Amino acid sequence: MEKLNPGILKTKQHFEILDGLRGVAAIAVVTFHFMEIAYPDYSKDFIGHGFLAVDFFFCLSGFVIGYAYDDRIGKIGIKEFFKSRLIRLHPLVVFGSVLGLLGFIFDPFNTQPIARSAGSIFLLFFSSILMIPNATMTERYFNLFGFNAPAWSLFWEYVANIVYALVLYRFARRYLIILVILSAIAICCVAGSSGNLMGGWSGDTFWDGGVRIAYSFTAGLLVYRYNLIIKNKIGFIGLSVLLMLAFLMPFSSWNWLAEPIVVIIYFPLLVALGAGAVLNNGLHKICVFSGNISYPLYMTHYFVMWMFGSYYAANKPDAAHLAYIIIPGLIVLVTFAYLVMVVYDIPLRRYLTERRKKQAAK
Repeated sequence: MEKLNPGILKTKQHFEILDGLRGVAAIAVVTFHFMEIAYPDYSKDFIGHGFLAVDFFFCLSGFVIGYAYDDRIGKIGIKEFFKSRLIRLHPLVVFGSVLGLLGFIFDPFNTQPIARSAGSIFLLFFSSILMIPNATMTERYFNLFGFNAPAWSLFWEYVANIVYALVLYRFARRYLIILVILSAIAICCVAGSSGNLMGGWSGDTFWDGGVRIAYSFTAGLLVYRYNLIIKNKIGFIGLSVLLMLAFLMPFSSWNWLAEPIVVIIYFPLLVALGAGAVLNNGLHKICVFSGNISYPLYMTHYFVMWMFGSYYAANKPDAAHLAYIIIPGLIVLVTFAYLVMVVYDIPLRRYLTERRKKQAAK
């Protein structure tokens, strides 16, 4: 058997503005999760479209996976590709599940006794760490992953990675266009049927998540393969503002039209602009930090959301008190995500990567 060259396992240079935008989207979705608890009527929520950050993540993922692996997955093999993705993604899947379990058991604001057996709790936790959807928690609104709700999008990320390795990386560009068109039609059908693109997180809307990633992942891949990179001088700040406009647009009866336009046209355009934008040297560290904490923040924040939900239900704080909770809460969650990244995620991934390289060199 031919030995694998450990050097081929090295990651490519990052698109730093795209990394920075990923962090902006992560902060937006955390803010959205705070706000949707306080304002379940999204028309009264200033960031009522924050959930579209997930579609932006999917589109970014398609672009980045194409850039990172299109020219080398054939060399490293499917098995090594899956190892790379597991090392990158799964440590925080496990950590987020542990946080969710602890938050469920020790929620200080929940006055109701836990009405689940130890066996049921173990099964939910086991499903969570193995990324097996289990939409059985009535007390968690039938989330696919009751202990760590955002993991639903990671489930579809895993599916997209599997489909990419088995099928998509071999697809000629013209066939990819057909797939993008068909999935865009499916996006419009979901939006027309549901009135929005919020689905995918629950048992009832499971397949909406498949439709959302089917379009956005392949659209991002298409941007890379056709080199639809638009050179520009908008910069990180300008692109961050443009990205936030998608999340801040009013929630209305026109969502069935506005949301598909954002997902189908606007987000791939932002990815194309972000890949071609010039980064101001003074913002380099901000983009790197923003990109680095985006995934840890996304995967570790939701246990706090459940506790915030219990607190809100018991105390019904007014808008002023909410500001005193949410703004410091965002700062604390970003700080916590950074600590998780530095103390747990990076060391574990470094250990696993070094061990893998040593095995490849034997």
